Amino acid sequence: MKNLITDVSGVKVGNSDDSLVATGVTAIVFDEPAVASIAILGGAPGVRDTAMLEPEMTVGAVDAILLSGGSAFGLDAAGGAMAALREKGRGFQVRSVRVPIVPQAILFDLLNGGDKEWGRNSPYPELGYQAVMKANSHFTLGTVGAGFGATTATLKGGLGSASMVTPSGYTIGAIVAVNAVGTTMIGDGPHFWAAPYEQADEFGGFGLPRPFPANALHPRLKGGPSENTVIALIATDAVLTKAECKRLALSAHDGMARAIRPAHTPMDGDVVFAASTGKRPLSNGIIDLTELCIAASDTLARAIARGVYEAEALPFPGALPSYNSLF
Repeated sequence: MKNLITDVSGVKVGNSDDSLVATGVTAIVFDEPAVASIAILGGAPGVRDTAMLEPEMTVGAVDAILLSGGSAFGLDAAGGAMAALREKGRGFQVRSVRVPIVPQAILFDLLNGGDKEWGRNSPYPELGYQAVMKANSHFTLGTVGAGFGATTATLKGGLGSASMVTPSGYTIGAIVAVNAVGTTMIGDGPHFWAAPYEQADEFGGFGLPRPFPANALHPRLKGGPSENTVIALIATDAVLTKAECKRLALSAHDGMARAIRPAHTPMDGDVVFAASTGKRPLSNGIIDLTELCIAASDTLARAIARGVYEAEALPFPGALPSYNSLF
């Protein structure tokens, strides 16, 4: 176990970023088409090709899922990802052609100090292409991929991931780009809201503060309400239907709310995908699914804290500090 989403059999991750623009793309590529669904609880999401993930829709599986910076401009990344997957012979077969199925969610990172004056053509199609081409079982966390330009209210945000095995033996993993309007910290830090879920000191091992800070519940918000969004994917090797994946994604949002204060506000685009690589059938039905839902929440909370813990500050005037530069 690497404590990454790629501990789930059949999942690979690729990251591509542009340090001048201060943005990037993360591609989660499935070895075989994966059953997937989505839950959107933020009030202002930016997504592409996600309606088909609802349980009643026809398309049964996806080839990859993209997480991207760039706000709405970042939605161009899916075109590059589709081109890469097409080169690999992936996609939904329609007579003599294949159409890769690549749902996507984006976050707002346009005001982080990077040079966003890219002219007529944005960098996102190429970033999407490269992210798919780089997909493998090992990847780094923090200021990388979709988390490259991410920020929170008080610290640099980033790309996080975590994994665990449920009591029934199913592997579940989370990956998340943490670009929160609020904060992952209790008061001024160094304690994370996700502290009760931490495993093996994966984000510092500080636990909960004693005593609890008097100002802990005071809202700490980023400069503008639209400058945020947390986008994530939960994956498991359990065999799940689209409806069960939907339930898994909804449950995972609990972990987001536990790890970030606040979450799911009117101008958040908070999105969680859930995917099943279908390697191990459920042996105990609803009991196994309940365990997976609990694990999805806990694992996402841990991944969010790790994304901030592992991030490095951007090299621009006025850039937010990293966690490790302070603590």
